[in-house]
Amino acid sequence: MVNYKVADEKLAEKGKEALYIAESKMPVIGDIIRKRFSVEKPLKGITIAGCLHITKETGILARALKAGGAEVYLCGSNPLSTQDDVAAAMVQEGINVFAWHGNTDEEFYWCIRECLKANPNILIDDGADMIVTAHKEFPELIENGTIIGCQEETTTGVKRFKAMDKNGALKVPLFPVNDARCKNQFDNELGTGQGIISAIYGMHVLFAGKTVIIAGYGHCSSGMALKARGLGANVIVTEIDPIKALQAKFAGYQVMPIEKAIPNADIILTATGCKHVIQPTKEMFELFKDGVILGNLGHFDIEIPTKELYEYAKEIKPVRTNVEELTFPNGKRVYLLAKGRLANLVLSEGHPSEVMDMSFALQSLMSEYIVINKESFKPGMINVPSDIDDQVGILKLKAMGVKIDKLTEEQYNYIHGYEEGT
Repeated sequence: MVNYKVADEKLAEKGKEALYIAESKMPVIGDIIRKRFSVEKPLKGITIAGCLHITKETGILARALKAGGAEVYLCGSNPLSTQDDVAAAMVQEGINVFAWHGNTDEEFYWCIRECLKANPNILIDDGADMIVTAHKEFPELIENGTIIGCQEETTTGVKRFKAMDKNGALKVPLFPVNDARCKNQFDNELGTGQGIISAIYGMHVLFAGKTVIIAGYGHCSSGMALKARGLGANVIVTEIDPIKALQAKFAGYQVMPIEKAIPNADIILTATGCKHVIQPTKEMFELFKDGVILGNLGHFDIEIPTKELYEYAKEIKPVRTNVEELTFPNGKRVYLLAKGRLANLVLSEGHPSEVMDMSFALQSLMSEYIVINKESFKPGMINVPSDIDDQVGILKLKAMGVKIDKLTEEQYNYIHGYEEGT
């Protein structure tokens, strides 16, 4: 029996179309891994709960986990990112789904709790909300050994878990999949980078000639800066990290404090994982140029001070789907994308299937790894094994028909030795 709550079961056929498109672009998890899982059943008897963006790509992950023998429960990791048609289609395929677009904070956590009530063995999180909720409200799942391992998909969640681990509050083995190379160098940089088109979807804006602020220069933001420049924008990068600021400067971008950059900005995009990248003050708001577009591509809706912007505006008017015009007391207008939430997921379809293929291949192989090695783990942060990371890279290259060189025995001994010198 499938347990679920979705927006509209009648959307399933449309969702199946979306899944078909995604699967055709995700050969590693959608074909290679799924076929092996179907035969070997490495997840038989395991319940997996995922707090993830319910997109067509996540649907391909769910299919692979189910093919491996797992009972799969899913809830959304963001109130506005669920694709209702995909949620309905997954229910028809036997996936337990508690997710719908536009749920409230109360409903959001209700969905998480429904998944945790299933007594899952593995938690796959995107933003840390499910695993943190397990610690606070379902400690028995940790204490009695029901939960054998957890994974975190995104930078914001990894930061939360590092803080928990440092304080001795992390009671489960936690694998930061986000930090694996096959994830952060492709999903984060290329996927989030392409997410700048949410501003085009939102306001049909021309990037060429615009002044665009990219807040931060990590994996996600550096990809955004590159894509914005490629579209002809004048890009300004803001940073707090001196090394990342130097990287941005030597990459040819202007680098300056955000307060200095804001008055000339036509578009401001954030993806830092930090709170109040734009300070929530009247003085800061008055620096905005009339007509500026604000978009956040970080996990939570706190990078742009959405709450304070709403309070400061004298008028808030929806002008397009998921775009609001905020009119300030001084008459200036600001265009806010997706209520300050993940604009690329709300206005578009999230990261392209091709890069999610690698991220979700990691998630599936790590689920298998957790089951096989569960007796050897201790609570705390554990790096994703490099051989699994490399395996995903090899499979992706194979699927793309790309071959690479291999070390000869002489070369291997040279780079792993120390005696041979000048």
